[in-house]
Order: sequence, then C-alpha cells, then structure tokens
Amino acid sequence: MKVITAYCNLRAGEVLVNGEVIARRDAGSEDSWFKQIYKQQELAYPKFYKMDVLSQAGYLASELIKRANPSISEAYADDEIALVFANASSSAETDRRFIQSYESGGSPSPSLFVYTLPNIVLGEIAILNKWYGENMFAVLPKFVPGFYLDYSRILLASGSRALLGGWLEVTAGSTDVFLFMVEERESGTEFNEENLLHLSQTVAAY
Repeated sequence: MKVITAYCNLRAGEVLVNGEVIARRDAGSEDSWFKQIYKQQELAYPKFYKMDVLSQAGYLASELIKRANPSISEAYADDEIALVFANASSSAETDRRFIQSYESGGSPSPSLFVYTLPNIVLGEIAILNKWYGENMFAVLPKFVPGFYLDYSRILLASGSRALLGGWLEVTAGSTDVFLFMVEERESGTEFNEENLLHLSQTVAAY
C-alpha cells in the first residue's frame, strides 16, 4: 500500500512536521522567516543563503521531512526517489526581484538570474541528496491532490519506489508550502486524495 510517511507544512508564521509545530516566527527578529527556521533547526548548508525564496522553502521542508524519516536516503538507490512539485505562481517572486534590480539602475546578480525558473528547486534538492530519479514541476491554478495521485501512478509504475511531492507557493504576501513523502508500506496514512487534502490543511492545535 502506498502511504504518506512524513509531511511538512510551512506557512507565514509556523512550521509543522507530521502535524506538530516545530518552529514559530519571531516577529521581532531581523532575519527573514526562512532564515529563522534555518537557524532554529541548526541546519548546515551554506548555499542556502544564495538560494531564492522558492528554493529555500523546498530545501527547508525537504530537510525537515528527512529528519522525521531518517531512513529515506539509505532505503533507496539514487534513482528511485521521484520529485513532483507544483505551485500557482511559478518563479514570479524571483522574477519580480530580477525586474526590480533592472529598474533600480543596477545589474541583476547571477544568483537572481539562476533562479528565474521554478524547477531549479528540484535541482537543488536532487543535487544535495544525490537523488537522480524522475522529477517535474507543474504550474497549476491551485493545489490539486488528484494531480499528485495521477502522476505518482506513472512514476511508481516505471521504476520509482518513493515520491517526494509538494506544493510550493511563496510570494511577497503569502507562504503556503506542503511537502510529503510517499512510500510503499503495509500500514500508515493511505496516499489518496482525501488524506492529501486533509494533511495539506493541517493547522496547529493551540
């Protein structure tokens, strides 16, 4: 049975892993929200500081999923984990910053130019983890659980044994990130549309 073995929700003010809050934003901090998470969780990947916000979000959520399910990397060959991400705004936030750098009379930095495609986040995660399986990034009007179900059937029937999927929507005004790991297990939270939608809407229990 295909089950969701770990998931992460990252929003504007809090991060949840498997439904439990692991970090909340400090409104008084001078650091960005993603930098706060990076430091609070004591992550160590200097390239994080050069990434655009979309890649930072993908990096953070995927690393937190790996912590919750540390056997992931050891359980599969480097081409057996597929990556399937989507969002509604593509790389619009980075594109906006890229345009602003021109309008301000300066020259855009190479680091901005590199991230003017949304699928770059897939490359960042794949290179870091040496996961060289199938990957794709779709631009959809909204989070659609059925998209992941349909695409996973194709991938899991053609050599992939696990799937890291997710919705990565990061703009100047909002953060809506939901990543999940799908594996073959005898028991667990079944990978279906109802469960995927429910987990994507997980909120903290105050």
